[in-house]
Amino acid sequence: MKKGWTARNLGDLCDVVGGGTPSKDNPAFYSGKIPWATVRDMRQDVITETECRISKEAVQSSATNIIPAGNVVIATRVGLGKVCLLGQDTAINQDLRGIIPQDTKTLSVRFLFWWLKTMADTIIAEGTGATVQGVKLPFVKSLQIPVPPLAEQQRIVGVLDEAFAGLATAQAHAAQNLQNARALFESHLQSVFTHRGQGWVEKTLGELCQIKTGKKDVNQGNPEGQYPFFTCAAEHTYSDFYSFDTEALLVAGNGNVGQVSYYSGKFESYQRTYVLFDFRGVTAKYLFRVLDKRLSATVGKQKLGNTMPYIKIGMLNDFPVPIPPGDEQARMTEHLDALAAETQRLTRLYEQKQAALAALKKSLLHQAFTGEL
Repeated sequence: MKKGWTARNLGDLCDVVGGGTPSKDNPAFYSGKIPWATVRDMRQDVITETECRISKEAVQSSATNIIPAGNVVIATRVGLGKVCLLGQDTAINQDLRGIIPQDTKTLSVRFLFWWLKTMADTIIAEGTGATVQGVKLPFVKSLQIPVPPLAEQQRIVGVLDEAFAGLATAQAHAAQNLQNARALFESHLQSVFTHRGQGWVEKTLGELCQIKTGKKDVNQGNPEGQYPFFTCAAEHTYSDFYSFDTEALLVAGNGNVGQVSYYSGKFESYQRTYVLFDFRGVTAKYLFRVLDKRLSATVGKQKLGNTMPYIKIGMLNDFPVPIPPGDEQARMTEHLDALAAETQRLTRLYEQKQAALAALKKSLLHQAFTGEL
């Protein structure tokens, strides 16, 4: 440990305060003005608003506690390991604990906050429970926190605050670029359905191709097999055998319902995956671009109550498709393919940037609390 730093038990420096849940049988408890936080409110680093507000009577009846604004709360059960600051005085439920420094001249709240961020993996690893993993109060109090002099704590907090603000800006820019690319693609795709020119016709899928289902069960696949095996999962697996040798669209009948894949060649298909082939008056790639996303969105709207959506063959047979003349099909497909490729490129860049930012955050926090920052 760096010279001048000490290691202390968290429980020696902070009060660790629990919470509770008022009875749901009394609606008046949930019509008050006191913010009441659960793990669902821990979406950002600072909790500024809560889904529920409770009354003073609710606080008293449930033995919950109101944690003063500016302090830290951690999730010790549901959402185990999450850490937030409070933007206002807030009551908490039993899945959270407030961590309140006894002397802020010894331990800065924001230093405590950033340190607890580094402890998420340690806390999660300690979790026990048959259904919901959690940690007990003695464990939380026994966590060893490095304690540099207050001036050093404040310097570290300043560096971390500035660095993480910059990382958040970079993350937001990457997300916006990806959102813009997706919006542009959707806009051009939507024009297929709203700006039809001369020579366009509308036909049903049943008029445009043959539609069959596969015959294989999922357990008949082999991840080491030679041929793609299309099921209702997000990604196809493989099979030692094939039942189709053609250009086709594969539509998930349940699971990732409505997901459409394009493939040309030898492949196998699950019994609840629809195979569209033998295309008439339309190219498979144009049809893929028209159905992709739109079909899953249409099927999703059919969900009723707790019933999961699924596709019946009659729905596919009757599904309407706008068809332009052949040369325009080719032009539109080429344009949509280019936009889709750019969207996929930006998606990969975004995912890589997310991973790089996460690694950088972890590295910065490690350096900060080992005296290397």
